[in-house]
Amino acid sequence: MSDRPAGPGGEDTAARAAPARGGETATGVLLGVDVGEARVGLAASDAVGLLAHPVATLARDHARGSDLDEIAEEVSTRGAVGVVVGLPRTLSGQEGLAARRARDYADSLQRRLEVPVRLYDERLTTVDAHRNLHRSGVRSRDQRVVVDQAAAVLILQAVLDARRAGRPAGVPLRARKPRTRRSGPT
Repeated sequence: MSDRPAGPGGEDTAARAAPARGGETATGVLLGVDVGEARVGLAASDAVGLLAHPVATLARDHARGSDLDEIAEEVSTRGAVGVVVGLPRTLSGQEGLAARRARDYADSLQRRLEVPVRLYDERLTTVDAHRNLHRSGVRSRDQRVVVDQAAAVLILQAVLDARRAGRPAGVPLRARKPRTRRSGPT
């Protein structure tokens, strides 16, 4: 019998969160995040990493970061082994302002978590989410409250599918050097 804490299903949490090949997280719940300027979509996978489902749409809190705290609480509550944040690159693959904001958000989230945060290229997921909601009969004016969740589901499902196919499931955040204070005239 192990001295390590047991997870929700009684399994060894250290074994459940053990790194898989390529530094990716082993089987367990993953959370997907779609970062917007006003809202943040949140999705979760099942414990075996097959299906993503919507969890919540959070109001973006630029001042206090309560949205980041809510995600950290979801990680804890669900026993998640990792988080994937969508990285909205341009069609040419470049990183614009939205991608920089998503990276900054992921960095802030990583500082609150003990599980890894990865970035996943999510070009056009919001467009796809709107299209899927329209096809399913959700009126355009009603899509606003759920489109971020739907985009988070698409991001997370793409990651789960990539993992099963043996492809990279995003990229880990790179550790950044701490900022140093510049000396000079004040």
